[in-house]
Amino acid sequence: MGVLSDPRGYWGDLTTPERGVVGAITAFAGLLVLGLLTGVLAPAYFLYLVGLAGMYALLSFGLNSQWGFTGLINFSVAAFFGLGAYGTALMSASSSPIAGQFLPIFGLVAALVLAAVLAVAIGIPTLRLRADYLAIASLGLAEVVRLIVLNERELTNGSAGVRGIPTFFEGWPVLETLPQQLPGIFIQPLPGTRLVFEEPFWSALLNVAVVVTFVAGSYAILRRAHRSPWGRVLRTIRGDEDLARALGKHTYGFKMQSFVLGSLIMALAGVFYAHLNLYVSPSDLDPVTTFYVWVAVILGGSGSNRGALFGGIVIVTIREGTRFLNGFEWIPVDVAPLRILLIGVLIVVLMRYRPQGILPPQRELIWPSVVDEAPDQPTSGVREARTGGNDD
Repeated sequence: MGVLSDPRGYWGDLTTPERGVVGAITAFAGLLVLGLLTGVLAPAYFLYLVGLAGMYALLSFGLNSQWGFTGLINFSVAAFFGLGAYGTALMSASSSPIAGQFLPIFGLVAALVLAAVLAVAIGIPTLRLRADYLAIASLGLAEVVRLIVLNERELTNGSAGVRGIPTFFEGWPVLETLPQQLPGIFIQPLPGTRLVFEEPFWSALLNVAVVVTFVAGSYAILRRAHRSPWGRVLRTIRGDEDLARALGKHTYGFKMQSFVLGSLIMALAGVFYAHLNLYVSPSDLDPVTTFYVWVAVILGGSGSNRGALFGGIVIVTIREGTRFLNGFEWIPVDVAPLRILLIGVLIVVLMRYRPQGILPPQRELIWPSVVDEAPDQPTSGVREARTGGNDD
């Protein structure tokens, strides 16, 4: 049943945590709309926040396909994110010391190839070993990539970063000049409030279209893969790799496929970020990014694609929402620097009361067609059916 065709039935079919998530998302969307109407949020900045939420959703999808599906502990999320950002930036930016001036689509391809090569290179010596070794190797990889980006000025411009990155639709017919050609729109929803929809808004809207396409495509692929025989093997490997090996599965190959898939999705998030921010620097590879993504996956529920999506939105809400709390004079402390503390408290509470996450993956593993075609629950038990209801 669908939310549009039967909203009452759809709501009744949801579990209590799912209803809570729907309510939280609805309340948050209402606050955003209120912020727009009152002028607290500019329309272009509102779309920028939507883009950041999509970026963190992609990062969460990538880690979820590694840790949630297969049990691979990857502490180099920021590294693959940075590879995606720098890969497309060095191919397309005007200040690139390597190539530059290529269309962003070529930068996208270069970034994904670079991420895949590095994922295979780090996976070959570690994926045959236990998870602890991959965790140590990935942690070192993240720092190695960051230091290379910071110190190799001839390749990456060093600490100055890469500027002059074009928008994602640079060189595309129609879409390249569409924000400049669309008319400006001015709306006054409330007295004293004026909403402006001009070129920055239309450009931000195109960015949202890009990240929504990336997120929708990644979600569809992972959703299909999670329910497939391939996904069942991955879950077996996470639960008991020896059992999967005893059943004749080449666990090393499956782990490599899962690791590369997740790394590509992380790099895809980096590609979007580079063309959203139009500037990348070594600070974008900060290890705290990896921490945020792990929190998002744990919060949503390991192995749950819906949970990864929800967790990414929550992280952006905490990161960016705390910036506005400083405007309230009745709050005696500076709240923005406390966002790490707030996220830590969130994890402690979550581990105490719901260690499986907000949206565990059980319902995602069932094909809707199987549920729809299942027979109705019998009104009587097997014993009553066989005896015709008589105990004689």
